[in-house]
Amino acid sequence: MIKLILKLSVNPIYVKVFANKKVLIFFIKVSGYTAELRCFYPGVGILKCIMGTRTKKSKDDFTLEAYNGIRRMFFLNEIIPGQKISYGDLAKRLNMSTTPVIQALKRLEIQGLVRHEPNRGYYTENISLSEIIEIYDFRELIEVSLLPDTISGMNRTKLKKLKKALDNHLDAVRDIFLKDRLIKDMEFHMTLAQLSGNRIKVACLKDLFDLLYLKYRGNILFVTPMETVDAEHMQLYDDIAKGNLEGASHVLAHHIANVKQHAVSSIERMKSEKKAKI
Repeated sequence: MIKLILKLSVNPIYVKVFANKKVLIFFIKVSGYTAELRCFYPGVGILKCIMGTRTKKSKDDFTLEAYNGIRRMFFLNEIIPGQKISYGDLAKRLNMSTTPVIQALKRLEIQGLVRHEPNRGYYTENISLSEIIEIYDFRELIEVSLLPDTISGMNRTKLKKLKKALDNHLDAVRDIFLKDRLIKDMEFHMTLAQLSGNRIKVACLKDLFDLLYLKYRGNILFVTPMETVDAEHMQLYDDIAKGNLEGASHVLAHHIANVKQHAVSSIERMKSEKKAKI
């Protein structure tokens, strides 16, 4: 039997012990700090302990954790357009206080994902046909404008990076998981944009993708036939590899306009079906 006595200068909030073969791990939390004590007993009567500490989280850390957690709920459709948001419920689901949750919601309000109504709380924004059109039009404007810098600065390493993003997308669209397809599609377009080296436009483009993929469900956005998306992405890559700016610009503009039209048609159909049920 091995006996271990812990002497603390302060009273811990909790002490957890995990046993894994020849390792005992103690987690001791005191006022936001977590001390980790790992004890190894490789032989009878031998006990070696290593003490480590984890830095206390700041308010910004908790806010970022809440922000990323809520974004994940949006992406997984656990939060839907037009829904009233209970920050108390979110805090419970994220296992934290309401303060960082409220700060995260304020950040999401700036991004246009939620709105705050005085004395009523937070709500997710409703689906907007005009917003969808504006987002895709702005996407086309940004992405096509980045192509000259992307092509002029293209080299073997950058082209290999773009090819990898394309291959990842082509592999993903064969899968049944819609979310994976959405992510790989976004990553291909973001990789292409990042190769231009224009950080401001790339940041704007990322915000547009956030608004698209967090607010609008995948079955609304990804209705363009897979074969069409495949062919357009591959043609775009081929034109870029050849240094064909005119061809690449035409393919990219047509591709975004095509996806926009399918998304618009999907929303219009969804609204018509909703009215028919009333």
